Amino acid sequence: MTDVSEPVRVRGIARRPSLVRNWLHVLRTTNPPAGHVDPVSRWLVLTRASVIPMTLTVAAIAGLLAVFDDVHVRWSLFTLAAAGLVLAHVANNLMNDLFDLEVGADSNAYPRALYAPHPVLSGMISRRGLLLSALLVNAADLAILVGLFVARGWPVVAFALGGFTLSVAYTAPPLRLKKHGLGEPTVLVVWGPLMVGGTYYAAVGEVTAAVLAASIPYALLCTTVLMAKHIDKLPWDAPAGTRTLPVILGEARARVLTQVMMASFYPVVAVLVVTRTLPVAALLVLLALPKLVSVWGPFTKPKPAAPPDGFPIWPLWYAAFAFVHTRRAGGLLVLGLAAGAILGW
Repeated sequence: MTDVSEPVRVRGIARRPSLVRNWLHVLRTTNPPAGHVDPVSRWLVLTRASVIPMTLTVAAIAGLLAVFDDVHVRWSLFTLAAAGLVLAHVANNLMNDLFDLEVGADSNAYPRALYAPHPVLSGMISRRGLLLSALLVNAADLAILVGLFVARGWPVVAFALGGFTLSVAYTAPPLRLKKHGLGEPTVLVVWGPLMVGGTYYAAVGEVTAAVLAASIPYALLCTTVLMAKHIDKLPWDAPAGTRTLPVILGEARARVLTQVMMASFYPVVAVLVVTRTLPVAALLVLLALPKLVSVWGPFTKPKPAAPPDGFPIWPLWYAAFAFVHTRRAGGLLVLGLAAGAILGW
């Protein structure tokens, strides 16, 4: 394997490795490329940018639902809201690392520092630098919120503050929802009704119960990623008294629940199609069923004692399978919504 830190020779001509290749490596593995780490790659690692596509998918769902509903959309406000979602996710990742470090949940022996570099523990940034980064991103997000408030009023603020409050309370004292089995339901609410509903409202100026219902299928998939990640962390979380839902349920039951949530995505989409909440073209998600079948097996048995060769995010295991299923099914949902918006069916 070629070390990406070394010049690559193509047809006898030496050239430096592509920065884009480095960025794609981070987005694919959550880890920095070998050798010198450029500023963009460093920022992508610090913010755990590999999971940001889930938030971009949420924004796309909101916009495409508005087109399918044939309502007037202010695309400038939609773009602002989508940017706000991405910044909120980035800020949330930075704050989670900061709060978990401050309360002693993260250490060099905890999975957060094992599957990818922890921002502070790895020396990539200081505590103060991490705090300032989170403050700057939140300030940029606040500026966007002020603009949306001027255009749409208090309801958009309610959506944003609801998401911010739950995101902070996920790891921050005194609530620490993650520690009491409430982190997983929080993701369902935030990545569903709050994100989709808030973006739709910003773009359209109103939101309906049908839109909130349409947000549930993808929110279920996002929640499976967190469930799977917490199953992976169970051997560390249980002794530390961090009672995530998998700790409360036990590993076997948590694996079954994650399977049920992954499988439920499909009938929920089908019901929403029958009720015309989603377009018929949304049934393209059925093409993700082979991927569901391929990831089903690992959830039926305990994690292996060691990772396969080249596995990039060990000791996470189940999280990788849940993520690839979410990526495939979510992508097909967006494609189906786009086809339905264009074709009207």
